[in-house]
Amino acid sequence: MRLSIKPVTTPNPSTLIVPTQKFKTIISCCCTLTQSPTSSTPNQATFTQNLPNWEQLLNPVSLSSLTLTQPITPITTTTSVTATKQPIRKIWEEYQGVKNWEGLLDPLDDNLRGEILRYGQFVDAAYKAFDFDPDSPSYATCKYPKSSLFENCELPATGYRLTKNLRATSGIQLPRWIEKAPSWVATQSSWIGYVAVCQDKNEITRLGRRDVVISFRGTATCLEWLENLRATLTHLPSRTNNNSCLNECEPMVESGFLSLYTSGTHLMPSLQQMVREEIARLLQSYGDEPLSLTITGHSLGAALATLAAYDIKTTFNRSPLVTVMSFGGPRVGNRSFRRHLEKKGAKVLRIVNSDDVITKVPGFVIDENERHHVACDRGAHKRVEIQNWLQKKVEDTQWVYAEVGKELRLSSKDSPYVNGTNVSTCHELSTYLHLVDNFVSRKCPFKATAKRLLGRHW
Repeated sequence: MRLSIKPVTTPNPSTLIVPTQKFKTIISCCCTLTQSPTSSTPNQATFTQNLPNWEQLLNPVSLSSLTLTQPITPITTTTSVTATKQPIRKIWEEYQGVKNWEGLLDPLDDNLRGEILRYGQFVDAAYKAFDFDPDSPSYATCKYPKSSLFENCELPATGYRLTKNLRATSGIQLPRWIEKAPSWVATQSSWIGYVAVCQDKNEITRLGRRDVVISFRGTATCLEWLENLRATLTHLPSRTNNNSCLNECEPMVESGFLSLYTSGTHLMPSLQQMVREEIARLLQSYGDEPLSLTITGHSLGAALATLAAYDIKTTFNRSPLVTVMSFGGPRVGNRSFRRHLEKKGAKVLRIVNSDDVITKVPGFVIDENERHHVACDRGAHKRVEIQNWLQKKVEDTQWVYAEVGKELRLSSKDSPYVNGTNVSTCHELSTYLHLVDNFVSRKCPFKATAKRLLGRHW
């Protein structure tokens, strides 16, 4: 018998063509996502929406109104990424950051991914429940009652019960003539989020503890925008009267964020007071059982979440494990603020899109490794002295911030479905959840089963 090998021409076995107009799930290769150039055709999808005005940058963008930046290109797959899941209840403290998420971020643990997405949906509910319409008589309030907020926001089976609505008040003093302006211009106090407590027995069993969630939305009102622009650092109110070491020892945070957290009126208590009162009540009710406090927010809400974590750990001596999961948050405070936050035991996981400009403001960060570098030769010593002197002068300007917590860094460029040059889209909460949902590791940044950003409304 004679055997021979005859070449057979077949299509590329690793390529699956998916029609663009049907918006199907695309199967992709694990590590490399590329798009081949194609000519313009009638079914090619492109962005038709112009970049929004800068003052709308932190507002939520409805991705259902956008179309793809590129035509859908066939993506290939050869492998799939799987992970062995361990029940959350057995190591829930690790997922809440008690070990600073060591070994869970790269590659991203599937259980942690699910928890990040779950808390992201709580933030999305804060956006959906807020009345953004300046012509509405209920502008800047919550559109739904506490009993049905989750159902109205398409989260019917969370296992949580909303217990407290939260409002933030701007401390900016407005001139008298502002009374003649439209009401939305002078809206001083607005609904900013809520507190919810896990009440479902099955969910408590799955989580291994009772969980309390504080969720904050991002910037929405005119005065919140003005507060964002107050970017210089200011000292946190001290519990002691010792002012001798204010410049060196006391933590400092962004002026506008602190104003929104601590300001109140004779009719409206401050956000700080609301948070403290509700946490005190919940600790009294559930303090004898395993308990966690998770504070989550997007953009401005991420900054307020960090301040709330610091405030809770400072106020309550026997507080539970406090964890912040923030999305697209700006910088909040200086190095002293970071050190105090870490010392008090608050855990912060910052989800950052490297293409999101909001995560790079306000102020700037100085590399601390250079500050503490000690060189051997005299010339290097001199350079270090000059550098430290210059840094001290820069710090006196109250513009030197520090990054806090542990960082999960993602990139819009890793997804073929996100326009990396669109500033607003890079900051959008839906983009963050899309990137988290499909991130694998630094070596393999996107899932083999990557799904389209469109059609997934968070």
